[in-house]
Amino acid sequence: MGFDNTVTVVGNVTRDPELRFAQSGMAIAQFGLAWNRRRQDQEDEVSFFDVTCFRQLAENVAESLKKGARVVVYGTLQQRSWENDQGDRRSKVEILADDVAPSLKWATAAVTKNERSGGGDYRGDGGRGGSHRGDSGPRPAPSRGDSYPQGSSTSDDEPF
Repeated sequence: MGFDNTVTVVGNVTRDPELRFAQSGMAIAQFGLAWNRRRQDQEDEVSFFDVTCFRQLAENVAESLKKGARVVVYGTLQQRSWENDQGDRRSKVEILADDVAPSLKWATAAVTKNERSGGGDYRGDGGRGGSHRGDSGPRPAPSRGDSYPQGSSTSDDEPF
């Protein structure tokens, strides 16, 4: 029996993204996220999450986000368990990000589009969690005179 465990969390980045590369060369970025909620008794309740991004998303996150930024994270939950040095069992729930975006509630953002390239999943999970096609490094967006990939529009009109 399958089920969908997707979540969307809006919160503040608690630490700058840390970008590293797996032996295979796949980019992995991790950062902290805090979500605040004010209870009826006017006390703040804070939840903290670790967020992990893969491939092109990881590189874009590492280049774009800084501590304090307000973001929207969409992804799946994964629980990890381990034993610490004292032999105590520990566990945590983290978010494996499918997408990360700036929140525009109290800020503005400038978006620079990367070109698409080869296929493949971006999460490193064998294609079970997404279909991001940006496996190559960041490239400048094409100018108006450049050719666009098939299906892209050069019009400023909305797509609907």
